[in-house]
Amino acid sequence: MKIRNKILIYFSTTIIVLLAVSLGAIFILFSEYREEEFQQKQNTKIIQTLSKLGQYEAYGKELAGIMDELTIHDFYDEKMLIFDTQKDLIFSSIDDLSISNYTTILNHLSPANQWLETKVKNYDIVGIYIEYDNVGYYAISKAYDASGYSKIYFLGNVLIGIFVFISGIVILISIYLSKKIAKPLTELSEKLNELDLSNVNIKELPIDESSLELKHLTDRFNQLFKKTNEAFLFQKHTINHISHELKTPITILVSELERLLTYKDIEELKPVLSTQIQSAKSLGDIINVLLEISKFEAGQNVEREHFRVDDLIFDIIAELNIIYPDFKFEINYGSHLVDESNLSIFANEMLIKQAFSNLLINAINYGDTDQAALIFDVTEKNQLSVQIKNTGTVISELEEKYLFNYFFRGTNSKGKMGFGLGLVLTKRIFALNNAVISYTSSNKNLNTFEVRFPLS
Repeated sequence: MKIRNKILIYFSTTIIVLLAVSLGAIFILFSEYREEEFQQKQNTKIIQTLSKLGQYEAYGKELAGIMDELTIHDFYDEKMLIFDTQKDLIFSSIDDLSISNYTTILNHLSPANQWLETKVKNYDIVGIYIEYDNVGYYAISKAYDASGYSKIYFLGNVLIGIFVFISGIVILISIYLSKKIAKPLTELSEKLNELDLSNVNIKELPIDESSLELKHLTDRFNQLFKKTNEAFLFQKHTINHISHELKTPITILVSELERLLTYKDIEELKPVLSTQIQSAKSLGDIINVLLEISKFEAGQNVEREHFRVDDLIFDIIAELNIIYPDFKFEINYGSHLVDESNLSIFANEMLIKQAFSNLLINAINYGDTDQAALIFDVTEKNQLSVQIKNTGTVISELEEKYLFNYFFRGTNSKGKMGFGLGLVLTKRIFALNNAVISYTSSNKNLNTFEVRFPLS
């Protein structure tokens, strides 16, 4: 069932039921009040009749009959019986209405039980024991409350009219409110249905500010879409990731194996074989990196530790010197780096090593000289900054916003092998370790990649 229909049914049903209960309670209370009031009138009529009987008893039954004729029309369709102390009938009104069970009522009355009330159809019957001028009397009155029932009938019609009118208003208001409340959710549902999950560039859903809950829901949806899309893209391009990231170590391994063919002395082969072992280990490290990233994506716990980032980069440079012996890296420490402990970060060392390896290899491949600079410093926001600078063709402002997208390759990469995945993987690794990477070009031929780590 749609939320709109649920709101309509629940709201309107609740209000209508409460209205019916309230109006029903009013009708019942008024009916009980009518009955109580009419019985008191019957009691008063009995007392008045006894008073008249006492005053005119000396004039005989004829005058009593005349008195009854004068008062018989006080109630519509009434019958009154009055008995003396011995329960002998001393007065009976002259109308034709009968009280068939008056003996039963009379037997229940006594000085100890002075009041009895009952109903026969719409007739109210009261039986009382009363003492008048120190003489006990029993009286039974049966009458039809024409005026009271007329008022109840009128009240019932009014209450039914009120119920129908208010119910109609409630239903109309419920329809309006259900549309208004469900409209943002309906629009959100329609936008979700319009999403093409196969599309790489899924736009975020616009956030509705009309409701705090809906705003939070949309925001969480956008976060979920972003994370799901990133995981989907990572899985979609896993083969390309592996191909790209294994290319360099395999190249190193093949190059060293080819060199083995030129050696004839076993002693000369030993250091080269040692290098091959190191290259094979590097290959295994890259595979482990991909496995670690998959753990991150799956939400599993990944090992983190404290280590110095400059020492890590020195190790990377030493490994790169094997295949790029002529390339030099200039290391500088900024003026704000007064404490060496600021060079220590808490992250996954294997992943960070692979990310910086990608950046340094890019500095080698896309530079127009055989050198690059690395600067370690602390920013104003208390972050460790690692800058990698090299000269060469810069990336245009138009291309910068696509730099970390899948398969993007700038104009400076023409003629060079690659899949456009290295920076995507690099950014992902840094993000998983709470670091941020950015690119700037201060002039026409200086490229700067900066990585910022939060200091604990």
